[in-house]
Amino acid sequence: MARTAVRLGPPAAAGGAQPGADPPRGVLGLTRPLVVAGLLCALVALFLLTIAAGSVTIPLDDVVRIVVGGEPARPAWTTIVTDIRLPRAITATLAGAGLGVGGLLMQTLFRNPLADPFILGISAGASLGVALVVLVAGSAGTTLVGGLAVAGNVGVAGAAAAGAAVVTVAVLAVSRRMTSPATVLIIGLMFGYAATAVVSVLVYSGFGRFERIRAFIAWGFGSFGGTTWTQLRVLVPCVLVGLVVAALLTKQLNALLLGDRYAASMGLHVARARTVIVLAASLLAGVVTAFCGPIAFIGVAVPHMARGLLRTSDHRLLVPAVVVVGGIVALTAGLVAQLPGQDATLPLNAVTSLVGAPVVVVILMRLRHASQAVVT
Repeated sequence: MARTAVRLGPPAAAGGAQPGADPPRGVLGLTRPLVVAGLLCALVALFLLTIAAGSVTIPLDDVVRIVVGGEPARPAWTTIVTDIRLPRAITATLAGAGLGVGGLLMQTLFRNPLADPFILGISAGASLGVALVVLVAGSAGTTLVGGLAVAGNVGVAGAAAAGAAVVTVAVLAVSRRMTSPATVLIIGLMFGYAATAVVSVLVYSGFGRFERIRAFIAWGFGSFGGTTWTQLRVLVPCVLVGLVVAALLTKQLNALLLGDRYAASMGLHVARARTVIVLAASLLAGVVTAFCGPIAFIGVAVPHMARGLLRTSDHRLLVPAVVVVGGIVALTAGLVAQLPGQDATLPLNAVTSLVGAPVVVVILMRLRHASQAVVT
């Protein structure tokens, strides 16, 4: 029985084409700049459509007029856009970008295509941090975060990031003793289940008033619509810091793709790089979870969508692409969940699961085919 040879090495021409070679191409044979331009146009279009659609439909030209500071045909539309829909669209864009980049960091750090903040239990750790602040210490708070009385916007974001960091460090510590990516995922799920169990005990024990418990349960379904401009003052800088750190780590992430020994041979301080990646991923997952609830599947699906569109594993291209694709996916999910023209809304996690679950199935099928290709 013949056996095919597999050669591992650094990505060839990851950042661009070699002199005299054809330009690097993405999906459908289009050059990568055209793919990126198309993604940016789709992001802008979905952003405006998210603002225009709802129980009251606002024409796109009036939406643009309001966004740039003009007067719409009906003055009431200005209040709807500026106070409700524009913060929701900004939140969805930032949440999609943050969760997507957080998933990319986790997949590179653990070298596991199914790793993301939700599957590894990081979002559950963030939820535990929020629960401790909201249900145990929330009685002294005066600020509302998605309907929850907490000690303040910075407090709930910090608690969520701390909870996410604790779970991430625990999974990372255990993963160093494991060789199987599937085992790492299972351990992450177990940490997530443990954190969720503690949250359930806090809810069942009746910590806090009934209104806080009910609001916390509603928050657990996920939503982009509960964020105000005051909360965006915390969400925006925190997500931007995480995205900037990820952009500055692209060379380190490319080196880690091929293993710790290869990265160390290139002069990379592996332990320091892992620590920074953990902090960045925890910040992104924690702050998004704090303000939007635990959102599933965006973190695992978006990085693979970006890789498929650009056909590259170079993080210098993937990080900005994931930011754009994450915003597109989150805006689309939020738009579907809002049920334009209806007063009712769907749970956001139900919509993201419909998008992410097929992507996970495709990834598993590809992994199975790849493992079979090693042996003929």
